[in-house]
Amino acid sequence: MKKIFIVASECLPFVKTGIAADVAAALPRGLDAAEYDVRVALPFYSCIPAHLSKDCKYAAHFYLSTGESINNEYVGIMTCERGGVKYYFVDNKRFFSGPRPYGEPRADLEKFCFFSKAALSLLPVVNFRPDVIHCHDWQTAAIPVYLKTEFADGEFYRGIKSVLTVHNLAEQGKADIKTLRDLTGFSPELFVPSKLELNGRASLLKGGIVYADAVTTDSAAHAEEIQTPELGEGLDGLIRTRADALKGIMVGLDHAMFDPSTDESIFVQYNLNDFWARKWENKTLLQRQLGLEEDRNKFLVGVVSRLTDGKGIDLLEEALGEILDGSTQLVIIGTGDRRHEDILKEAEWRNRGRMSANIYYSRELSRRLFAGADALLVPSRSEPSGLTQLIAMRYGVVPIVREIGSLKDTVPPFNEYENEGLGFSFRNCSSRELADAVAYARRVYFDMPIKWQQMMLRDMTADCSWNGCVEKYAEIYGALCEK
Repeated sequence: MKKIFIVASECLPFVKTGIAADVAAALPRGLDAAEYDVRVALPFYSCIPAHLSKDCKYAAHFYLSTGESINNEYVGIMTCERGGVKYYFVDNKRFFSGPRPYGEPRADLEKFCFFSKAALSLLPVVNFRPDVIHCHDWQTAAIPVYLKTEFADGEFYRGIKSVLTVHNLAEQGKADIKTLRDLTGFSPELFVPSKLELNGRASLLKGGIVYADAVTTDSAAHAEEIQTPELGEGLDGLIRTRADALKGIMVGLDHAMFDPSTDESIFVQYNLNDFWARKWENKTLLQRQLGLEEDRNKFLVGVVSRLTDGKGIDLLEEALGEILDGSTQLVIIGTGDRRHEDILKEAEWRNRGRMSANIYYSRELSRRLFAGADALLVPSRSEPSGLTQLIAMRYGVVPIVREIGSLKDTVPPFNEYENEGLGFSFRNCSSRELADAVAYARRVYFDMPIKWQQMMLRDMTADCSWNGCVEKYAEIYGALCEK
């Protein structure tokens, strides 16, 4: 039986802020329990909901030092089991109290250096020796470094392999060299350009990429993109040297969680047999709720996003005049930069009846938008692991996306001659190309309704589940176990 230890700063259902929580939860559930013993380690945050934390039981404790800044700190081990998966929680009130899992950058560096070494150190205490340790993002990127340096001579740890999944390359756990030396206890020879040093400072994520036995990202396209100076965040040269160990694995979607036939948040539930008529009902009721003109023959475009330049919201703003023609409505849900919030609210005022800018996040309203919209616009500058387009497809909403990262992987463009594809796309960061893509989608919607319905059906039946992701990680684990 292969033994896998997943170490992450977040994991559903305990705590979630990003895609790492979904992956850390999906892999233990998806891997065959007859072939894999998968266990998960997390910080024991105070913000874990009480109905979940109350099931955790004390198992053991010890004391740990990492570097000069972290000396003789308490490490409590709490355990629980959910769905056949065993979870270990590192308990320390100094580091993991507070209303949120993340906070001030210097404090986060300290807590996750401590957590990384504690997660490794608890293994012999609980008598679990994994074949592979799967780490996520900079918060646990110190683990591959520890495995190949300080822990390398220990008999218990010898031969353990590591996988590092980079969900967010921009966040690297960077600090000045002295600070990271004091927090980790890493020897001075590690802080050189071929290892952790980066432009005169030090990066935990860089160290993880250097020392991990395998490196993954959340999409095949993004794995190629981060090897370029444009999207490599200063690590593109290193990543190119590790290209043989790098693999892009598209994340998945819980089909049961996102199902218009059972979703109680939407106005009218629907399935593959009645989606065309029922979506019209959802559209009309959504228009009524948001104060839009009630006309099911309008082309209703949705945006569910953080309102930042990185998500391409500036491109959307530049194209608003062309998008909002007499036949199109636009609904936006999200928060972000104040500048974008103000621009979109002012645009809503100027386009009353045609545009609704909802500057907040609401799960219910988002689901109702997926049920009522005709198209979803995702104009991101970078999208390593987006799920919004997958959710939209499950609800029969046709995506209009920029050809980048996971968007490129999951939305093959419509070909009207072959009647193939799952949506529409544009290549460059250009408001002109964005407007043209919306205009083309609108033309297909009005002039080729049968082909549009067929595309909706293809979207709703596309396999966006976790199965493919789990299978690819199983291949990586298997290959590492054989080395």
